[in-house]
Amino acid sequence: MSNASSSDPSPGAASPASSLETVKPAVLLIGGITHVKKEWEECSSFAELKTFTGETREEFLKSCGDGSYSDVVAIYRSNESTSLTGPFDAELVSKLPPSLKYICHNGAGYDNIDVAACTSRDIQVSHTPRAVNAATADIAIFLLLGALRRIHIPYAAIRASKWRGPSPQLGYDPQKKVLGIIGMGGIGREVAARARAFGMTIQYYNRSRLSADLEQGAKYVSFEELIKTSDVISLNCSLTKETTGLIGKKEFAAMKKGVIIVNTARGKLIDEQALVDALEEGKVFSAGLDVYEEEPKVNQGLLDNPNVVLLPHIGTSTWETQRDMELLVLENLESAVRKGGLVTRVPEQQSMNAVKN
Repeated sequence: MSNASSSDPSPGAASPASSLETVKPAVLLIGGITHVKKEWEECSSFAELKTFTGETREEFLKSCGDGSYSDVVAIYRSNESTSLTGPFDAELVSKLPPSLKYICHNGAGYDNIDVAACTSRDIQVSHTPRAVNAATADIAIFLLLGALRRIHIPYAAIRASKWRGPSPQLGYDPQKKVLGIIGMGGIGREVAARARAFGMTIQYYNRSRLSADLEQGAKYVSFEELIKTSDVISLNCSLTKETTGLIGKKEFAAMKKGVIIVNTARGKLIDEQALVDALEEGKVFSAGLDVYEEEPKVNQGLLDNPNVVLLPHIGTSTWETQRDMELLVLENLESAVRKGGLVTRVPEQQSMNAVKN
């Protein structure tokens, strides 16, 4: 008589222990999520969620080396997470786990990621361009108008109970001024749309000319012509090896006397000392800056000059924009895991395989 009980599985049937469960790919979060925590947790439906809990680059590299992330296919990171791991430079990228195929970055700018190193390892990189366009353009216009009116002087004076200050100065109207936009991507086009409402004439320089529908009447000019003929210059391009120091002593010398400079892109696009000198010489009437060469450090010459409107890199600092940015990162993560491609891949990688439908 058999000793098997009636609860034993029948011959040929798979036992629970031998059943194979579907293994989900893992995604790794570096840094925090503020506005879409619920949506992040819901990503567990298609991926195993992991979080880097360390606080240093050394800890991160150790985790990469000891196999902790051997199943991670995608990483969620941000500009703020650089304080934990340092930049995703060639050294760090070379030590990422072989399983990694996607880096989903929270930020329109991604100069702290070595895209070339990622491409060489067949790692796709996404960023959050469309989510930041409106808020960044709003700040650009705020700075543009503030610089035209040299608003810092009366603003500081009244708070010091000095009314308009000891020597009030006249500013300028935006109407009929020529706005030169360097970088006519999503943010640049939003700046142009807002500037038109103030009666400004728009010209732009871009890596390539836009279609007529996107130009909306803006004039496409060379970099040299834009520098020489614009009354106001707004920087809205990405920071790359080619654009670092784009505006320096030579460029300031070629500009109109009394030009106004607005920068909401990246501080290293401008040689700050050259800007300080141009302000002191009167070549530049005023500047509106939200970004700096060595953030959070600001050139003392800019801090000391009352003709500069300064903000502490708050271009995307709204509830709506921050949430939209986080949601777009999660959209890229899900697309990566489910479809094998990214939604908003960085321009340098447009020739890589597209999202699979």
